[in-house]
Amino acid sequence: MLTNDQLGQWDRESFFHPSTHLAQHARGESPTRIVTGGDGVFIQDRDGNRLLDAFAGLYCVNVGYGRKEIAEAIAAQAHELAYYHAYVGHGTEASITLAHMILERAPSNMSKVYFGLGGSDANETNVKLVWYYNNILGRPQKKKIISRWRGYHGSGLVTGSLTGLELFHKKFDLPLSQVLHTEAPCYFRRSDLDMSEADFVEHCVTELEALIAREGADTIAAFIGEPILGTGGIVPPPAGYWERIQKVLKRHDILLIADEVVTGFGRLGTMFGSDHYGMEADIITIAKGLTSAYAPLSGSIISKKVWEVLERGTDENGAIGHGWTYSAHPIGAAAGVANLKLIDDLGLVANARETGANLNAAMHTALADHPKVGEIRGEGMLCAIEFVDDKASRTYFDPSAKVGPALASALLKRGVIGRAMPQGDILGFAPPLCLTPAEADRIVAETRAAVDDVFG
Repeated sequence: MLTNDQLGQWDRESFFHPSTHLAQHARGESPTRIVTGGDGVFIQDRDGNRLLDAFAGLYCVNVGYGRKEIAEAIAAQAHELAYYHAYVGHGTEASITLAHMILERAPSNMSKVYFGLGGSDANETNVKLVWYYNNILGRPQKKKIISRWRGYHGSGLVTGSLTGLELFHKKFDLPLSQVLHTEAPCYFRRSDLDMSEADFVEHCVTELEALIAREGADTIAAFIGEPILGTGGIVPPPAGYWERIQKVLKRHDILLIADEVVTGFGRLGTMFGSDHYGMEADIITIAKGLTSAYAPLSGSIISKKVWEVLERGTDENGAIGHGWTYSAHPIGAAAGVANLKLIDDLGLVANARETGANLNAAMHTALADHPKVGEIRGEGMLCAIEFVDDKASRTYFDPSAKVGPALASALLKRGVIGRAMPQGDILGFAPPLCLTPAEADRIVAETRAAVDDVFG
């Protein structure tokens, strides 16, 4: 390990890292990893460690590392035109082409794409557009947004409020009053263990109906949800959940925002999670897999229903007063065009479906009977293992034991990156969609070994 080097010193003196224990890092009590390269599903750090990244960065390097096609597209765009804004009808070949490609792949009720930089700003855009939409329709009181506990939708003021994780609220004066939270569709964590899956779906629907009744449907503008909970524990919804929830929303004229930052562009083995779960969203949030994180870019895909009202609003009030300097940045758009072509050319959606299913099945075979494994769950190229102190009584570990981080650390020592998820002792996996069967087998084998290292 390199220690007391200038770069490491600068890191601790100058770099404010997100989602980090700032004091421990500044004091040198937590590790610094300086990443220098990557290829396929592997990254390499400056100390020469070659690590299988079984979390694709942050669920985002869908096509894998080292794809020269995307790097060359970025370079070519930078040489030709590094930047021009998208305000007042300006566009570039890359941004226009990418919007067209997205709509070719999106559900058929979608109409336009607004580009931002990251998932947080995309969801901020979505909330503003929902508020604008209801003002144009003469419903100024219909502004509240329902999210779910354990959901993740960003870390801005509104988006951090939408996020249903305590860490993103504590000491930040969040959530804001316009945001409401309802039951997370997390069957494993149900309060009544005697509930069947169908009973639990009924419970989620009942809780949502009760919240709408208390607040008044005429005050609620939208419901936002990830097709499958991501940072909240990689939790697929119980069977029939989205069908039932959508019936409630339609009955009360509440828009549906599908946050597909994680699930968009192949991760569930379908191009969109909305396709996978039969969601008919009014707005779809995209980011991560849009460029496989080779350049920052996000998007809000707007339905025909919402777009028609936005058009009417500008006829009545003039140009819409929303925009970012870097909206539709041509370098990000060029990366997106090359990335979507690669996803198609390499058959990565099908590979996510097939190799992801094998990964989940092999993880079940290896660990389902372990006395400290409460549940193994996943869909497509997503998998999670939730650990418990006692399986029969579903007794969880004391959070102070930090079992999840210990497991992630043990796995890292074996050369594989998994993620210790919040809201429980959960080890999560979201590998690049180019993962091979042999690489999936290695993830499973090293995970089993890491579990044995921690629990004996």
